Amino acid sequence: MQGCILNNLNNTHNNSNSHLADAGKYLGASNNGKKIWAIGGGKGGVGKSLVTSNLSICLALMGMKVIAIDMDLGGANLHTCLGVSVPSKTLSDYFTKPNTKLSDLITPTPLENLSLISGAQDNLGMANLKAAHKSKVLNDLRELDADYILLDLGAGTTNNTLDFFLGADEGILVTLPEPTSIENTYRFIKSIYHRKLQSVDDFLELGPLIDKVMNGKVGENRKPSEIIEKAMQINEQQGLKLKREIESITPKLIINQARTQADIDIGFAMRIISKKYFGINLDYVGFLEYDATVWQSVKKKKPLILEFPNSSLVKNFEHVINRILNLTKKMV
Repeated sequence: MQGCILNNLNNTHNNSNSHLADAGKYLGASNNGKKIWAIGGGKGGVGKSLVTSNLSICLALMGMKVIAIDMDLGGANLHTCLGVSVPSKTLSDYFTKPNTKLSDLITPTPLENLSLISGAQDNLGMANLKAAHKSKVLNDLRELDADYILLDLGAGTTNNTLDFFLGADEGILVTLPEPTSIENTYRFIKSIYHRKLQSVDDFLELGPLIDKVMNGKVGENRKPSEIIEKAMQINEQQGLKLKREIESITPKLIINQARTQADIDIGFAMRIISKKYFGINLDYVGFLEYDATVWQSVKKKKPLILEFPNSSLVKNFEHVINRILNLTKKMV
C-alpha cells in the first residue's frame, strides 16, 4: 500500500489505478453506515488538528466522502489546516439559532469528497454542553451524508471532550514524545476510564474505592484494575459486565514529532503501561516524523499533504490510516 497516497496526489482526478483508491472502494462497500472518529489528546499543541485534517484528506483520496468537524468549541482552527477561510456559518449557529441543522453548516474544501464544519469562534458557554445537547449532537452526526466524520476535539479532559471521545466509533489520541505530553495523555486515558465508570450505575457501593484509586497518580500502589477485581468479589456477574465496559475502551495512539527511535518506542511503552495499569488495550497505530514542512503549511494556510506531497509525513500518514482501517498488521 505504500506510496499509494502519493500516487493519488499526483493524479487526483484519475485515480482508478491506485491501490489505495481500490481499497477505499472496498471499505466503502463493506461499511454499513458511517463511521465517526474522534481525535483527542491530553493538552493543546500536540497536533490534533494536523492529524484530523490529514487523516481526512487520506480518506477523501481513497474515495470516501468525509466531513471534518472542529469540536474545539471556543478555539476553532481546523479550517486553517484545511486551507479554508473562516466560514460564515459555524457550530455557534447550530447551538444558538433555532432550526439550524448540522448539514446547513457544511463548507467545501479544496479537495473533492472532503467538507468542513467549523467550530465556534466564540465560547458562549458551549464548552460545557448539557447532556441533552451532547446526545443531540451525536444523533445529528449520524444523519450527515458522509462515509467518515472526523471530530477534532478540544484540549483537556472536560466532560464534553470525554463524552464525544467515548461516543465515537474510534477514539484516536495524539501525543508528543516529551514527559509533560505523555503525562497528560495518561491523564486523558484515566479520565475516560473514570467517565466510563460513571456511566455504569450498578456499582454505587464502590464509590469510595473508585474515588481513592482515580485520585491517585499513575504508578502508585493502587490502580484502576483493582476496581474490577473488587467488583468481581462483590458480584461476579456485575463484575464481568463492568469488565466488558472497560474492555470496550480501545483508543488508538499516534506519536507526533518523532525524531529518534527512542521517540518511536514510547508508543510501545505506553501500550504496555495502559494494559497493565488500566486494563485498557491502547492500539499504537504509528508515528509522525518531525518535519519543518508542518509549520510552513500552517503559515501558508495550505493542507500539509497537498502542499508538500513529497514530505516523509505522507508515508507516515499512509501507514497510520492503513493501521486504523486494519489494512496492515499491528505494530509490534
